[in-house]
Amino acid sequence: MEKTWKPTVAGILSIVAGAFGIIVGIAIAALGSVGGGPVGALGWPFVGGLVVTATAVLLALSAVAIAGGVVALKRRVWGLALAGAICALLLPPPFILGVLAIVFVTIGKDEFK
Repeated sequence: MEKTWKPTVAGILSIVAGAFGIIVGIAIAALGSVGGGPVGALGWPFVGGLVVTATAVLLALSAVAIAGGVVALKRRVWGLALAGAICALLLPPPFILGVLAIVFVTIGKDEFK
């Protein structure tokens, strides 16, 4: 089967979304700890371990998005590529990257081993 651009673009979009998620997760951790008290520097309420939890969730979603992006670039495991695209959808603001990644992984399914 001929290789198309669809899985490649999906992989790049997932990796970019994952990298952005890591940056946002680190920023939340840093700004949340700088703000002190029950309200962080951004005015968001951070009670107890919420900063740690939010950071851990963002980093975990980002890791799966990046892993799925790498797999999509290699056209190996379609399920992991799709999971990475879905995690990219769940990451902060540029969720459109995840939407496009899901579309391109889905329509390029035949190219995966």
